[in-house]
Amino acid sequence: MSRAFCIPGVFFLFAAFVLLFIVSVSLPYLTAMDITRVHTNGGSAISGQATMTQLRLGIWAYCYQVSNGNTICNNAGHGYSLVVENTQNNSVYISPSWTRGLAVHPVACAVTFVALLLSFSQHITVTLIASLVSFLAATITLIAFAIDIALYAYFKNAMGNLGFGSQTITGPGFWLTFVSLILLLLAGCTVCFGRRRDRMSGATTSTASPKTPFFSRFRKN
Repeated sequence: MSRAFCIPGVFFLFAAFVLLFIVSVSLPYLTAMDITRVHTNGGSAISGQATMTQLRLGIWAYCYQVSNGNTICNNAGHGYSLVVENTQNNSVYISPSWTRGLAVHPVACAVTFVALLLSFSQHITVTLIASLVSFLAATITLIAFAIDIALYAYFKNAMGNLGFGSQTITGPGFWLTFVSLILLLLAGCTVCFGRRRDRMSGATTSTASPKTPFFSRFRKN
């Protein structure tokens, strides 16, 4: 692949892989890398436990901050659930069906890593595969981002029932997933254009032949 297209394509894939990897680690290991969060200012509790000031939903777990500033996370797991209550004893239930789909993020990260490895090759066929895998990773990331949007919309509505709808916002993991999607689309297009340029260059070289003067055909050998 042309070097002018190779370097940006590899950079886009590497940046997307790093961002998706950070998002995939998520809570409880990276407490700042949540998908959505709500600031309650001490006005709610989780399943009748300690009163919290903030609640964050990640891919593998949820974490909440209590009034003394400590952060408490539940056990990591796929498809977790939780019950949130307010001071008026009203409660909402976040079922596992809303958090189970968040596991698509690590899948997108793995496919992006495969595309990154393929992008280092200079073989035309391998670069074509790298471009296709990049678009596949972008499609999976788009699905992950759609799941993030659905979770945020549902969580915001649920917190609105408790009086905290205006304090529910998207987390850093939400936006890093969106940036990764843009980078993967750019990477797929860059690798694809680089392959097309190489193919056109090869075709021009192979079809070009030296011109033979017209009168040379009548010369005696």
